[in-house]
Amino acid sequence: MEPVLYPLRKIENAHGSLTAIEGLRDIPFEIKRVYYIYAVAEGARRGFHAHHELRQVLICVHGSCKVLLDDGVTKAVVVLEDPGQGLYIGRMVWREMFDFSPDAVLLVLASDYYDEEDYIRSYDEFLSECGKQGDLID
Repeated sequence: MEPVLYPLRKIENAHGSLTAIEGLRDIPFEIKRVYYIYAVAEGARRGFHAHHELRQVLICVHGSCKVLLDDGVTKAVVVLEDPGQGLYIGRMVWREMFDFSPDAVLLVLASDYYDEEDYIRSYDEFLSECGKQGDLID
């Protein structure tokens, strides 16, 4: 599994910087949900789940954090510290976010609305599902 980082268009001038993100243009899906994670307690880890169908792009718009990606076979850790870059997470990829800087704000763009049925919250269940689905990881 090779992590996919999307460079985001950045417009800079003497007044500051602006990054605009358009679904189906800058990222490979229509954006149906946006949320952000911030004020994470020191040493806390977030995530601990995968999704059957949902796809996401994670952008650390301020500060930094690390993301562990696991497709059931390979694991990778990605450092997010550039607000001009988005990390794509496809379906059936376990994720854990950790090592948040005190000022970190992690923006998440999701391909669908919240649906608890789409979550896999048990790592053992995730591994079992990966084995059943074979090469369905995207």
